[in-house]
Amino acid sequence: MAKGGFRGMPGGMNQAAMMKQAQKMQQEMLRMQQEQESKTFTAKAGGGMVSATVNGKHELVELNINPEAVDPEDVEMLQDMVIAAVNEAMRTADTEAANNMSRLTGGLNLGGLF
Repeated sequence: MAKGGFRGMPGGMNQAAMMKQAQKMQQEMLRMQQEQESKTFTAKAGGGMVSATVNGKHELVELNINPEAVDPEDVEMLQDMVIAAVNEAMRTADTEAANNMSRLTGGLNLGGLF
């Protein structure tokens, strides 16, 4: 390795600059994670009969069921609507987190590096 840098690195970026950039990215990732965890994501199922809200920590924080959705003869349908609403809210949270990460890393797949 050449003194003060890595061979093949654009602009002769040295190790100290790379470490500084990595620390800055790590701090930004932490800030984004904290911001994501404080958000809520809501999804509906069954034509709005069931509404589920999750937070960025993947915790169910609110569940609303329209009384018209409660049919003692068809409990399975209500269960399916609850599951669908919760899963969709979780997918929405995951999609936003992935989009934020992609913006931060410039689309690079870091493979769990951070």
